[in-house]
Order: sequence, then C-alpha cells, then structure tokens
Amino acid sequence: MKKVGILNSELAYTVAQMGHKDTLAIGDAGLPVPAGTKKIDLAVTFQTPDFQTVLENILTEMQVEAITLAEEIKTENPDQLAAILAVLPNVDVTFVPHEEFKQQLGATRAVVRTGESHPFANIILRSGVAF
Repeated sequence: MKKVGILNSELAYTVAQMGHKDTLAIGDAGLPVPAGTKKIDLAVTFQTPDFQTVLENILTEMQVEAITLAEEIKTENPDQLAAILAVLPNVDVTFVPHEEFKQQLGATRAVVRTGESHPFANIILRSGVAF
C-alpha cells in the first residue's frame, strides 16, 4: 500500500502520466467539466476535501512551471489567491476571465473536482520538468 503523496489511484496515475507542458485543473464543487474531459471527482460534501488540501497534495508529486487562474479570484476570493501564491511562489501566473478559464478546461488531462464551496477556487497547473 502506498503511504505518502497522492493516495487516490486515478489521480496518482494521471499525475504520473503527465509530461512537460501538460495541464491539470483543480476546481471547486461547481466548476463545469467539458464533455469528453476526464473528471476525477474527490468531492464528498461541501468543503471536503477543500481546494487547498488537494492542491498541496498534488504539489507533493507534480512539478509546476505555470498556473492559470480566473481574473475574478482577485476580487471574489483574495484569501484563496494568497494561499495559492504562498505554495506556488516561483511560477508564472496568468489571469484570464472565468469564461475563458472554463474553455481551457477542455485541453487539460483532467479536472479534479473538490468539495470547495468558495467562488473561483479553481486552477490550471502546467507541468514543468524536475531537472
């Protein structure tokens, strides 16, 4: 049995399959997942698991070089923005309107659904290289 890192087998497999520049999204409970895009649903109840816990767990195994966030997070969820930037201090950050963010989800390897119930707690992680 695996004892550290990502324990969800589907999520662990998805992260392990990622190469440089591939993208993975993490979203709140209400983020729509485009048809044809893999959804890894971790939500149990509202706030379980929360966005930040899932993000930090994924970061234990995934090298990230850039992130995309909805522009609206700046005004609608500044505390979440600060928490994201605290754990990803040295990555390129792109802000786009939420509607454009949702369109980009179709190009991701998967969308990880959390139980997060605060607005705009969504991110697209772009994979880097660990060397």
